[in-house]
Amino acid sequence: MLRITVSTEDSFDEKTSEFVSAQSFTLELEHSLASMSKWESNFEKPFLGKTDKTPEEILWYIQAMVLSPEVPPEVIYHLTQADVDKINSYIDAKMTATTFNDRAQQRPSREIITAEIIYYWMIQFNIPFECQYWHISRLLTLIKVCTLKQQKPKKMSRAQLAQRNRALNAERKSALGTRG
Repeated sequence: MLRITVSTEDSFDEKTSEFVSAQSFTLELEHSLASMSKWESNFEKPFLGKTDKTPEEILWYIQAMVLSPEVPPEVIYHLTQADVDKINSYIDAKMTATTFNDRAQQRPSREIITAEIIYYWMIQFNIPFECQYWHISRLLTLIKVCTLKQQKPKKMSRAQLAQRNRALNAERKSALGTRG
């Protein structure tokens, strides 16, 4: 979760003919499947798609990320460029220590990933729905781990097997101090 404090400016409310003092709001933001689902239901296009988002779409997504109760929607318009940069860094963060050894470079899937596809994967792998509030990168990593663990291990080629055996034999010889 990302916390940002946003301050509004002094302004004049024309409806009440009064000056409004500046206020400060703490926004708690979460880049999650739930936020992504709200955005997709509003704009009816995939959030993780390759098309660029308009400034309006970006601000709408930031509003969808807000978890803080009772924050007026207009507070989003008071974000500074530094705040937006922090939010973008948070969205791009990996949020996990898990790494993958992609020995066999697979071609990326052409499937369009939407919130419903991710919910489907969660159901397939019995991932609890509370995980929809996790950072989306962390959730997608868990789904990838589930996918990899479910697959049968790939057999090594003869060359890979011979290389591994040579390395093991060399390691054993040096550990035991023998020549063979």
